[in-house]
Amino acid sequence: MFYSIRHVTRFCYSAPVRESVMELRMQPRSEGPQTVRSFHITTDPRAQLYAYTDHFGNAVYHFNALKSHDELRIEAVATVEFSRLPPLPEATDDLEWHRYNAFNLTDEHFDLLEPSHFAVVSPALASFMRDKGLERPAADPLTSMKRLNAAIYEAFDYEVGITEVHSPIDHALTEGRGVCQDFAHIMIAAARRWNIPARYVSGYLYHRPKTADRSGADATHAWMEAWLPSLGWVGFDPTNNVLAGERHIRAAVGRDYADVPPTRGTFKGMAESELAIAVSVEPTAAPARHEDFLRVARPMRAQPTSSMPERLYQQQQQQQ
Repeated sequence: MFYSIRHVTRFCYSAPVRESVMELRMQPRSEGPQTVRSFHITTDPRAQLYAYTDHFGNAVYHFNALKSHDELRIEAVATVEFSRLPPLPEATDDLEWHRYNAFNLTDEHFDLLEPSHFAVVSPALASFMRDKGLERPAADPLTSMKRLNAAIYEAFDYEVGITEVHSPIDHALTEGRGVCQDFAHIMIAAARRWNIPARYVSGYLYHRPKTADRSGADATHAWMEAWLPSLGWVGFDPTNNVLAGERHIRAAVGRDYADVPPTRGTFKGMAESELAIAVSVEPTAAPARHEDFLRVARPMRAQPTSSMPERLYQQQQQQQ
């Protein structure tokens, strides 16, 4: 399965600004069943792009638009190949909880057991878990995470505008409404309270026609992954009450949203800013391999013989 992803971000300013410094985490990851076949970023105003890999393995691009401008437009386009995922078991065995030990856990896992900026066990979360019978996991880790996924889906309405990008989880817990970012943070904090390493995933979701997805098709998406010793990282999407699968395209992972925003930046100038975003994810044909582009433009003639005069062969192409 191949997906074509187009992600456009536009910042409009009420007055000209300068030196827009921006950091981007938009390139899908290449790991497991997911492979990036092409990716490029364009900016207007044009700027020199630089890149590095952060300590979570995310590709990070950054640039500085020095000239004065009243609009900044960033467009990222990717083609991603997704191979078929192996089926998960219905449950893990009774020994799975005992596998959370120093032999199986690494420094990365221990870091993802600690509270982070947005994923914290607040009194409001503790009350929610108590009211839903989630204070302790009632079954094996996989089954318990599935129940937590469903509980969050059933307890909260999906509604844009109730919370903001920097809202703590208590806001959604109090309102009973929120968006995918809020639900992922709540599930991460709950999983860590059960001593399950959990991380935040920023990416894209392909909205198949006639599916009951609550999240918007024209925006980025977020979900979480829990580490199960016998299965590795398993993704859960509490916004839509599904396990992350072939429709979930991972761009970046971290402790929570603070580690993986698609854009993060600042500018110089006395101006207000307005943000507009457009995202499209569509199935596409497999990209042509390099050799598939080639067409014989001039067939090879008979092999030269000693009686044939030497000729100057010009390595040129005819424009057609």
